[in-house]
Amino acid sequence: MTAQDPPGNGSQMRTDIPHPARVYDYWLGGKDNFEIDRAGAEEALKYMPEFLDYAVGNRKFLVRAVRFLREAGISQFLDIGAGFPTSPNVHEVARENGSDARVVYVDDDPMVFSHARELLADSPGTAAAFADLRDPDAVLGAAAETLDLTQPVALLFVATLHHIPDEDQPAAIVASYLDRLAPGSYLVISHCTYDFDPEKVLGRAAAAGEWGLTFVPRSHADILAMFNGRPLAEPGLTLVTRWRPDEDPGPNADRAWAYGGVAPL
Repeated sequence: MTAQDPPGNGSQMRTDIPHPARVYDYWLGGKDNFEIDRAGAEEALKYMPEFLDYAVGNRKFLVRAVRFLREAGISQFLDIGAGFPTSPNVHEVARENGSDARVVYVDDDPMVFSHARELLADSPGTAAAFADLRDPDAVLGAAAETLDLTQPVALLFVATLHHIPDEDQPAAIVASYLDRLAPGSYLVISHCTYDFDPEKVLGRAAAAGEWGLTFVPRSHADILAMFNGRPLAEPGLTLVTRWRPDEDPGPNADRAWAYGGVAPL
């Protein structure tokens, strides 16, 4: 098995439990989801409608962060735990100015991988890789087939690390990538938080576990620690809707309970 191909031609795809990427796709109005994902997504919204504000706000944060990096001169992007590359996706935004930016999307769900590979088939300089983010050797080995890792790269963990349990040490996982990136690279993280309503959010995290999902919202301090001491670009680690907004974020901006930030390396 290589990092680019799922085992058994996608035989590991689980359709009996929700998958975070497919739930997120449903919240964004996508079609790449199953009944179990839709049921889980609707159940979550019944008790916590803020999830919808989070999904939309987080997606817009991704777009703004990629534009910021593009303007900073970054032309290589490694999107880890990418989910479905919903438009506008990373390579579309990175190429808005006519650049030839290169992008690798990484995910460990066979359905996500297959969809991304099909979408990117006619897009030179882009690739999809099937790998677990907890295996940086596999991820970076696959990325190196498209990206020049001796040059700066934007490393994106957007709405990904809150699906990693504490025992897997998400900050240490991020550190294992940072040590192998070229100077001038950037790190982007967005991550759900319980800071604004701990009882509600932690209750939803427990309920997600009953559905077979790993969802670990964390505090501002815990999320900041994932940057491993790197100073953040202004405005620091903020609600995703408050990170360099290019329009009025709307009346529900403070219900997007996720922090986002960008750090130069």
